[in-house]
Amino acid sequence: MKRILSAMLLPLAVISCNVLDFDETSGLKTKEDMYRYFTSAESMLTNVYSYMPKDLGTVSGAMRDAACDDAEYGNTSGKVQYFNNGSWSAVNTVDNAWGLYAGIRAANAFIRDIETLDLSRYEYNGQYQNWLKKLAFFPYEARVLRAHYFFELARRYGDIAMPLEVLDAQGANTIAKTPFDKVIEFIAAECDECAENLPESYKNQPGQQIGRVTRGFALAVKSKALLYAASPLHNPDGDNARWLASARAALDIINSGAYVLEKTESANNIASKETVMMVIGTDNSNFELNNFPIRFTEGKRSGATATFPSQNLVDAFETVNGYSVTLTDIGWKSDDPDFDPAYPYSGRDPRFYRSILANGMSFKGSVIEVWEGGRDCQEVISGGTPTGYFLRKYIQETTSFVPDKLVTNKHHWIVYRYAETLLTYAESMANAFPENMDYTDADFPYSALWALNQVRINAGMPEIPACGYDEFITRLRNEWRVEFAFEDHRFWDVRRWKIGAETQRELRGVNVRKNEDGSFSYYRQVYENRKWADKMYFYPIPQSELFKNNNLYPQNIGW
Repeated sequence: MKRILSAMLLPLAVISCNVLDFDETSGLKTKEDMYRYFTSAESMLTNVYSYMPKDLGTVSGAMRDAACDDAEYGNTSGKVQYFNNGSWSAVNTVDNAWGLYAGIRAANAFIRDIETLDLSRYEYNGQYQNWLKKLAFFPYEARVLRAHYFFELARRYGDIAMPLEVLDAQGANTIAKTPFDKVIEFIAAECDECAENLPESYKNQPGQQIGRVTRGFALAVKSKALLYAASPLHNPDGDNARWLASARAALDIINSGAYVLEKTESANNIASKETVMMVIGTDNSNFELNNFPIRFTEGKRSGATATFPSQNLVDAFETVNGYSVTLTDIGWKSDDPDFDPAYPYSGRDPRFYRSILANGMSFKGSVIEVWEGGRDCQEVISGGTPTGYFLRKYIQETTSFVPDKLVTNKHHWIVYRYAETLLTYAESMANAFPENMDYTDADFPYSALWALNQVRINAGMPEIPACGYDEFITRLRNEWRVEFAFEDHRFWDVRRWKIGAETQRELRGVNVRKNEDGSFSYYRQVYENRKWADKMYFYPIPQSELFKNNNLYPQNIGW
């Protein structure tokens, strides 16, 4: 299976003529051979899954959060910096998202060819009935994956080419773009139909597999797509019907009762009842090698490869009593009577400690020292932190690089979890009924305030009291930020809310100095001034693709 998966990933590296024009069997066998046997047909579906986006360092080693105000990447020449320094362009693209068309073609081929699979000759094989049960779900899994890939492309490019069948070279080079709204309509309808034919889980199915597309994930893809369609970037006139559609889609997941919030961390937790979809990873230590404070890599890492949280993000985490905290030019500021500026990282939102390592925190039996002269204060070029913080989310602390005591861990990427449903519902209800955050009726039995507070209560935070629309939206957007830190949300939320100009120009950090009495002083610093232009709300269509297919014009505005 490892050899199969490795071969299946090759199209991502070798696509050159046209991303829609490649051998969907990845050269494993002929297509006829692949659809003669159940196991080989199942491996073709595994191939479709293999294109699922994840972000444990998707942009040349950097997490995408380093392309927004939540983080900085240590390597100042890394490709993720194109997002921040103005060198991003149609000929200088950043991520390989266009390669999702390879996944879409693989899905289209699978949906077409799985119909030819005839297993009747194995009727007396002991696995025959189990094969048929699994086979019944296969086409719907592939269709939801295809819908998900269409969404990933649409949130990057807006209007996109949307092939629903396997194209020949001429078709691939002449297909026109489908308007964003039509893409979303298709995704919603496709997910509705597939949801009716998928199981709630595979717990009682043959193999009890995890990481496969379920009814809940079909509904989640629909919900996410409708939320984006309702958001300001795609809904400039504030069409209320879009917000209502988004609220209904989220409500369908709530009413399913299939998922619950959990107080324990969902990252890397296969048993989480909150997780709707995750990409199952294998044992490795790459993420820790790239992101541990460098002294814990035992000399195995050289250079700057880590994603570092920003002071911008740290300021988003309230005190545990629900008060804001900000590092200003004259020190820490908070109205919380329990807040002690001498210990600014104590008594904070519990989610802070899941996301960020800060000065004085315990890690691997040691204490983080980012103060000048401390063990974790090094030059950025040597692997030190440019912001005064280290990443905690997705880090497996038990990973070890100590010679003769090497430890690796599995890393599972969360694609969607239930807290997103609740915040989607809260945002949609707030915008559909802006006059009352407590609004409910027969069709919408839960209020925006209720949904938001469910997430806060689960996190160990106090409820937000009744308030007006503007305050609610401010608190809600902050909740999205802290709840989903480093889960590939903030970069996209900035865009769908159209708040780039006000949030993406200045990246801040902290300078820590140790005083003679052992106390610490904290000084805010502007680490980087970044460039922002409103054209960045969408990706540029790669110029190489426009050369191949004139029907992909016009280029996105500004590029």
